[in-house]
Amino acid sequence: MSDHDLKIDELMDGEELTEKQKKIIISAIESFAEKGYSATSTSEIAKKAGVAEGTIFRHYKTKKDLLLAIVAPVMAKFVAPFIIKDLNKVLHQDYEHFEDFLSAMLKNRRDFLVKNLATVKILVQEIPLHPELKELFKEHIALKVYERFEKIVEHYQANGQIIEIPAYSVVRMTFTSIFGYLIARYMLLPEAEWDDEAEAERTIQFIMHGLAGPNSSKN
Repeated sequence: MSDHDLKIDELMDGEELTEKQKKIIISAIESFAEKGYSATSTSEIAKKAGVAEGTIFRHYKTKKDLLLAIVAPVMAKFVAPFIIKDLNKVLHQDYEHFEDFLSAMLKNRRDFLVKNLATVKILVQEIPLHPELKELFKEHIALKVYERFEKIVEHYQANGQIIEIPAYSVVRMTFTSIFGYLIARYMLLPEAEWDDEAEAERTIQFIMHGLAGPNSSKN
């Protein structure tokens, strides 16, 4: 079994795929990530996969169905499992401090992103262009994750570690900071010289303390 097969099997969460389906999905991921969805034809995907174009349509009715088959699992796994799994860890004091939770979340999702870079790239590129992906995002991320993350925020607010602002604001600021860093690091500017550990720590400290310096007060 190749590395590609292992990644596909992990991403599809044990779903039974034929060898031809795996080849189609791998080829589609590579092509969509490189050229974008709209610029990629099913004939190109078929040629890259070494299958007849009709084989694609036997498994996926349209090119959009193929896109959704690729993106839905990565969307479901990009954020949700960590938040859902680690909610209990937070509530049972495995992460005594919000800062520890943030650090663990960043490292956990960074590892996932590195393993699934091409697929996440497709997700980021295509969400603004497809209403179906926006709906999937709402279903997998906005609804499932927000409810659990809200409990985490309330937990740390109750013991004074997070300021008393609406939970949705904490969620927005936290996720935009962490995923903004990851997208810049691995998609927008991967060729830059990054000190990963230092940049991760700066991101966490920004979430915890903002940018205000000792002389920032207006008074």
